[in-house]
Amino acid sequence: MKMLRNFLRFLVTLAVTGAAVWLGYRLWQHYLDSPWTRDGVVQAHIADIAADVPGRVVGLEVHDNELVHQGQPLFRIDPERYRIALQAAREQLEKARENLLLRRTQADRRAMLGPDAVAGEHREESLLEERAAEAAYRAAGAAVRLARLNLHRTVILAPATGYVTSLRLRKGDYALAGIPQIALVEQHSFWVYGYFEQTRLSGVRIGDPAEITLLGQKTRLDGRVQGIAAAVADRESHKGDRLVASVRPAFNWVRLAARVPVRVKILRIPKGVHISAGMICTVVVRPDAKERPHAGHQHQKT
Repeated sequence: MKMLRNFLRFLVTLAVTGAAVWLGYRLWQHYLDSPWTRDGVVQAHIADIAADVPGRVVGLEVHDNELVHQGQPLFRIDPERYRIALQAAREQLEKARENLLLRRTQADRRAMLGPDAVAGEHREESLLEERAAEAAYRAAGAAVRLARLNLHRTVILAPATGYVTSLRLRKGDYALAGIPQIALVEQHSFWVYGYFEQTRLSGVRIGDPAEITLLGQKTRLDGRVQGIAAAVADRESHKGDRLVASVRPAFNWVRLAARVPVRVKILRIPKGVHISAGMICTVVVRPDAKERPHAGHQHQKT
């Protein structure tokens, strides 16, 4: 009887040990192969705001980290020189108009005179002078429109609704045309790049739901896989002599899996959750066979 109890204990211990080993193995396999990564980074569309015309900044209409709306003034360039340029262009346009009227009147008068009174050569010269005056008038009109546009562009407007960030511009600074002065983070443009090891990509498909957890926060954000990068840089291969590949020999015992960017759309940001581009996060993909377009591998969804 005692031997039977000992044997049963042995069987129970063996069964529990086997179950623990099997469960540990399954958990280890799940850890290695499940589609998740701690290497996720929040991204956003950031617009570099630059002036179209150069000049001294005479007005700064926003503050750092302020939410601005599309079309709202951000800063102003000193408009005085552009007002003067517009006035000069208008005067040139008036001068060109008067010259065109004069040349047109002369051409019409010579055209009404007979060939005995005015030689054909003079009539052709009058027509050419009229056409030249017309071209000068059109050029003067274009100069007025350009001067008016430059004056209008002395007020720099927000191209989209978003947040002003890392503001360094100050009143009195000289702004050069085409040089970014303000960075604007578009309000609803946040997404996540999860850098997945290639061994985990077999469980990732476009359309799969995903969970995003920002580092240091417990609230989970709902997401959806939008695309998988079609290429990553090959750091081992270079161009050698005669345009052939030059591959460095590798002596590593451990082969590290490449990391492939997976774009995840953030479906909704709960109230009270602050999100900034550059934040680190964990991304867990929950494969959903019902919502997958098809079983084949897909890349970026447009």
